[in-house]
Amino acid sequence: MTTWTNWAGTVSADVTVVAPATVGELQRVVAAAAERGQRVKPIGAGHSFTAIGATDGVQLRLDRLAGIVRADRATGLVTVLAGTRLHALNEALWHLGLSMTNLGDIDVQSISGAISTGTHGTGAKFGGIATQVRGLDLVLADGSLLSCSAEQNPEVFAAARVGLGALGVIATVTLQCEPSFALAAAEAPASLDAVLEDLDEHVVGNDHFEFYWFPHTRRVLTKRNNRVLPGTELRPLRKFRHWLDDDFLSNTVFDRLNRVTTRRPALIPRANETAARLLGARDFIDRSYRVFASVRTVRFREMEYAVPRAAVPELLAGIEAHLARSGEQIGFPVEVRFAAADDIWLSTANGRDSGYIAVHQYHRREHEPYFRAVEELAMSLGGRPHWGKLHFRDAASLRPAYERFDDFVALRDKLDPQRMFANKYLSRVLDAQ
Repeated sequence: MTTWTNWAGTVSADVTVVAPATVGELQRVVAAAAERGQRVKPIGAGHSFTAIGATDGVQLRLDRLAGIVRADRATGLVTVLAGTRLHALNEALWHLGLSMTNLGDIDVQSISGAISTGTHGTGAKFGGIATQVRGLDLVLADGSLLSCSAEQNPEVFAAARVGLGALGVIATVTLQCEPSFALAAAEAPASLDAVLEDLDEHVVGNDHFEFYWFPHTRRVLTKRNNRVLPGTELRPLRKFRHWLDDDFLSNTVFDRLNRVTTRRPALIPRANETAARLLGARDFIDRSYRVFASVRTVRFREMEYAVPRAAVPELLAGIEAHLARSGEQIGFPVEVRFAAADDIWLSTANGRDSGYIAVHQYHRREHEPYFRAVEELAMSLGGRPHWGKLHFRDAASLRPAYERFDDFVALRDKLDPQRMFANKYLSRVLDAQ
């Protein structure tokens, strides 16, 4: 037995570890566990804050099940093994002349973990990473392999792209990629009032728009990433500026600042004001995946809610009012992103264009009162929680939020009637209480 802990340190479990290197080996491990009556759960980077990846049985570590199986430059279709980490995949795709259409701001996850939890980036015209999936091979509870796509087993495909690990173990993923492209990044400070006043223009007028609001201030940092024409010369950040902004200020100094303010919370408003001023304007052009993703070394807790896009200002106002009323001091910026509607059954953007509000708390400070207050506000606006980030919802609470919730549960009953892929988290969010 080995003790496993997730990246955030919010979940640990004693598990039996198996690391299959081929799809066939993965099938045999699952079939053997089924015969023994053991539960099974795959794990990649362990970057989810929830216990979605925990198990009391066999933990399938997928790091050896990684790499590109096949790639077609003409169609852009690329099949990859489930444990492939996003940072490795993007580098390999670039050398094939291809890019993923959109990415989140972290690239340490495995491709299967990223899609299973509904990981997304930002951009009014772009859905989450799961919307780029064109096919899946799924190892079922008996060890058999089920291929699914829009044409083959379409109901499984509609559910399994954001399947929470509840339907089976993803073995391979086929992605719709496109010719490699670069992004022009423009980052600049602004006032919260100015951004909200023209929010639709910012969101629709850029390929990828997001902003970070510093609580207890009216300051934000905006990020606009837009595609450039093929052949445009890259102008990446100079090494010193990259180190200064993304390593020293955003990680080293930020961590030290949080250590100080954990001991003296009264300093947080002034610290936030200072941090907002330190992160100044910058412009650069680089490979798309290098612009999308950032390095994060500061440990934190996170909760993220998807609400209808038009509800973003109301939710932010509610958070600000709560902080003023409660006296809580929050040292982490609130991240605000956007995504297009999709048709994936348990996607947080199912059926509606969405705004995403992510709240964070330093890992040495208590997060629950803040997160519960934000969750209550988000729920009043029809909010849906990110499956891999902290929340307090259960199946009874989540069912009204998803039109196809009962269809997903019925499909799970069919594919995994013995709950081989279940754990406490999935029981909470999917089973009737």
